[in-house]
Formats: sequence, C-alpha cells, structure tokens
Amino acid sequence: MNLSTYQATSLAFSVDGPVATLTLNRPKRKNPITFDSYAEMAAIFQAAVTEDAIRVFVVTGAGGNFCSGGDVHEIIGPLLDRDTKGLMAFTSLTGSLVKAMRACSQPIVAAVDGVAAGAGAIIAMASDMRIGTPRARVAFLFNRVGLAGCDMGACAILPRIVGQGRASDLLYTGRALGAEEGLAWGFFNRIVPAETLAAEAATLATSLAEGPSFANAMTKRMLQMEWAMSVDQAIEAEAVAQALCMTTGDFRRAYEAFVAKRKPVFAGD
Repeated sequence: MNLSTYQATSLAFSVDGPVATLTLNRPKRKNPITFDSYAEMAAIFQAAVTEDAIRVFVVTGAGGNFCSGGDVHEIIGPLLDRDTKGLMAFTSLTGSLVKAMRACSQPIVAAVDGVAAGAGAIIAMASDMRIGTPRARVAFLFNRVGLAGCDMGACAILPRIVGQGRASDLLYTGRALGAEEGLAWGFFNRIVPAETLAAEAATLATSLAEGPSFANAMTKRMLQMEWAMSVDQAIEAEAVAQALCMTTGDFRRAYEAFVAKRKPVFAGD
C-alpha cells in the first residue's frame, strides 16, 4: 500500500506533505465505525511502518463529532449471531487497530469534537496526543451495553493517561468525560474552539512533522516499551536509544544550526 496515493473506501483519507489525515466520514450518524473501517484504518497504520514520507497522522471526524463507536446496525446486531470463534475474530480485528496505531513510528494526533464514544473513545485514547473542543464528550461506555471495560487495550492504556482511579471511574460507570474535566485529568492535551480545531490540529501536526522524525519515532517506541520495564531497565534502554539518535544526520544538523545561530531543518535520517 502506497499511502501517498492511497484511495480509502470506508473513510476519508488525505495526505498533505508529511501529514496524513484520516477522517471518519458518516456525519449523519456521528461517524460510527464498521467492519470495513476497522480493517482499513488498521491497514493504513500498518502500512505507515514503511512510509517514511508521512511523518504525522491526524485522526478526526466529520460534521461536529469524532466517532460514536461501533455501528449498531452494521456491527452490534450481526455480532449477536456469531459463535465464539466469530466473536474472537471481531475482537482480534478491533485490537489490531490499536496495536497498529501504537506500532507505527509516526505520532498520531486525535482532533476530537463532539461525541467520542466506545471505539471512538478508544481511538482517541490510542493516539499520542489529543486536542478537544469545549463540546467534546468522551465515553468508554462498554459496560452500558453489557460488556467489560477491558476493550481494545483500555485497561492498559487509559490508566497510564489519567491514572488508575480515574480510569476505573470511566470504565465502571461508562459516563461521559467532558472537555474541561478531560483537560484537567490529562486526557486532552489542549482544548480549542470548535471552529479552529482543524487548524490547530494541522498546526500541531506540522510542527511535529518538522521535527527529527527518527528521534520522534524512537520516543514513541520507548514510551510504549517502557511500560513493561523497571526503572533500571528503562534507563539502560534509553541509553541505547539515545546513542542511536546521536548517529543520525539530524543530530549533526541540529548542532550545525546551533553553531550558525539558525533553526535546524531536519531530514529524518
């Protein structure tokens, strides 16, 4: 899959220089996810592993909402007719999306307006940074449909963002996390007016894309790997990672720019 020329079928996908944007695009129903969009989003992020030209992803929704979760008619209903093997195939599919988001080297910015519920909340959670609007409402509402909160990595990732107690609150109750509370809890990195959300996300994505992409990828990898390490192991791993970054052309460019009193232009090598 060549992402620079890729034509998506279940969502809107565009590439502007080093920034790729995925837009869940069924606004009349608040952008629910289907079997096809789960698979296509996972495939895009899996392909991103070898896509050096793309340095940052933005994930957003059309029409004033982020994502209302799994489509009730196209996913939830059909699941009732599946046997255990079929259900495992579905939960494996949903989990593969989060794994692909975490495994790709590019930072992912979620631009969240309005509703981000169920799988929509998970996609926002699995992103590296989240920008919200005052009307953003994030709900991990699995228990409200008779399911556990342990969906698509929520019990592993959410506590690391907001803390164990706050994650427990959201996963046990399924209540909505509003914008200001989400900002105070650290779920959102910032809150911006709805009318400037796209521009703010693009500005952040562009600033990240202008950074040292090899080093940014290393930061993302270590943030992921160090969850399972002791502090001593993490220090040793970071010593290796940083030494590798010191072999890059971007490290040299930063030094030369500092000496010349100019802004470095990173090339990603």
